[in-house]
Amino acid sequence: MSPLIIQFKQYLIFEKGLSPKSVEAYLHDVSLLEDFLEHKPLETAKLENLQLFLRSLVEKNVKPRSQARIVSGIKSFYRFLLYDGTIQDDPTVLLDAPKIGLHLPDVLSVPEIEAIINVIDLSTPEGHRNRALVEVMYGCGLRVSEVVTLRLSHLFFEEGFIKVLGKGNKERFVPIGSMAQKMVKLYMEGARKKLKIKKGEEDYLFLNRRGHHLTREMVFMLVKKWAKEAGIEKSISPHTFRHSFATHLVEGGADLRAVQQMLGHESITTTEIYTHLDKDYIRSTMAQYHPRYKE
Repeated sequence: MSPLIIQFKQYLIFEKGLSPKSVEAYLHDVSLLEDFLEHKPLETAKLENLQLFLRSLVEKNVKPRSQARIVSGIKSFYRFLLYDGTIQDDPTVLLDAPKIGLHLPDVLSVPEIEAIINVIDLSTPEGHRNRALVEVMYGCGLRVSEVVTLRLSHLFFEEGFIKVLGKGNKERFVPIGSMAQKMVKLYMEGARKKLKIKKGEEDYLFLNRRGHHLTREMVFMLVKKWAKEAGIEKSISPHTFRHSFATHLVEGGADLRAVQQMLGHESITTTEIYTHLDKDYIRSTMAQYHPRYKE
């Protein structure tokens, strides 16, 4: 890597606090541009060069969503160069990413969530863990990375909160309901106590049968398995529980700012993605509150 990219990597790790996968994605985006520019230094690139780079992605049949992600990485790099004083003008200011539209993942209804819960076999050693896992994902709206790193020392049940380590290692406190608390306690006092926990893993809440904390991949596999057994044909992932959590709160009348804080979003704009409402709900709201609609 060139010295500039090495500095950018250090900035992403130490100042932005990004995860290794996020850092890898940003560096990949910049490396694509560096390859395209060949011998032209990155810091001397102009808007025209970047537009030609974007056109090359189109010609290679790179999907619009991937193009948008690459442009986002490139913009972050040049904002860093501007912040660092390497350049005086940001060439990406007028660089437009492709319009990809709003993509909303599937949402589980409350009956569908109950169907998933009902297929979890509580007679198995992992049953109470899996039930607690679902209750925490849906009840607290956590990312999969947040639920697998949840620790015993982050549980404050008397106060009704858990401490969550989110993106960029930012901490937030999220309320936890009585049902989620109940299932977590059952798991902690039962199956978890019988495990031979590996050294260094003692504080993790959710463990596998070998005493290691769960991985993201394991949770993905479990969710897919439960959905299939429950007869749910939607394309779901652990994130679907987070999306359902936010959607159900907003549809129930929750304040968007409160939902933003619980989800750990920096911008309220990100939270607005979760405010999509089905047509029947919108129609019933209009009928209930708008005087002219009633007439």
